[in-house]
Amino acid sequence: MIRTAECVSPMHPDKMCDRISDTLLDIHLTHDPNSRVAIETCGGNGLVYVTGEVTSEYKITDDEIESVVKDITTDDSLKVITNINTQSPEIAQGVDIGGAGDQGIMIGYACRENSNWVPEEYNLARELNKMIFKYHPYDGKTQVTILPNKKVIVVASFCKTPKNILEDLCRNFFATGEYTIKELHCNPAGDWNIGGFTADAGLTGRKLAVDNYGPRVPLGGGAFSGKDATKVDRSAAYMARNIAVDYLLSNPKNQEVLVRLAYAIGYDKPLEATVIVDGKQSIINAYDLRPNSIIKTLGLKSPIFAETSKWGHMGNGFSWK
Repeated sequence: MIRTAECVSPMHPDKMCDRISDTLLDIHLTHDPNSRVAIETCGGNGLVYVTGEVTSEYKITDDEIESVVKDITTDDSLKVITNINTQSPEIAQGVDIGGAGDQGIMIGYACRENSNWVPEEYNLARELNKMIFKYHPYDGKTQVTILPNKKVIVVASFCKTPKNILEDLCRNFFATGEYTIKELHCNPAGDWNIGGFTADAGLTGRKLAVDNYGPRVPLGGGAFSGKDATKVDRSAAYMARNIAVDYLLSNPKNQEVLVRLAYAIGYDKPLEATVIVDGKQSIINAYDLRPNSIIKTLGLKSPIFAETSKWGHMGNGFSWK
């Protein structure tokens, strides 16, 4: 089959928004592990807007938020506007008793196509992006299409990185692997030097496929970044991935696993907990899938989330595998 996936660098406008939101989450968790946080960031054209709901013993200041924004964007000229309120008491009353922070469907996935147990087209796009970013840490995107007979079509667009350098990096990346480049498109619209919030707007949660498994795997609930783990669209998605890897590795014959979890706001047990292993569906019974148990199992009260927002949340060495 022909399959395509993309990846964006940590300096892409959307990713910078994710990183700002998750860094602010980590600051709250460092001071108060029971913080309830839902922070959204929007940036563009010299302005960054940080809004959301926070209930915490730690009271972050506007100066701290501005410092985070300017550190991540490396742009001291940005104007920062903040609008942080407390969590709605009507949401809190359901979370306080151990219920889910929202309704939603969460997807977990794992396959044997590589050592990260993610779709190969996604893995290639991400690893290529990481390699380019190591030498050229700017706003950038990669895209890989896998064709039959181990051929690939590669797209790479990076700010402040000349086309000929990008081409060399892409060729070197694929030279030692099992794939052969059929087509290579580097900076196809021309070399560019204006990136980040100067060139484009960004928004927390706008790169959902990049954050998950690429477009081959269905998306479930909402975005991850900026949300504490009482929001099951984050914590249950991590648990679903954890379960998927467990099932994959439980039998060397298993090749592909899809997990589905569904929740209702304020209710602590999933409404659906199913696993599909190589096309065969069954009910998940061996895991405690209550939100508080997931948080404890995966250690989700710790300030670990800024790292998750850089290169995707799955298959990157986190506790949920």
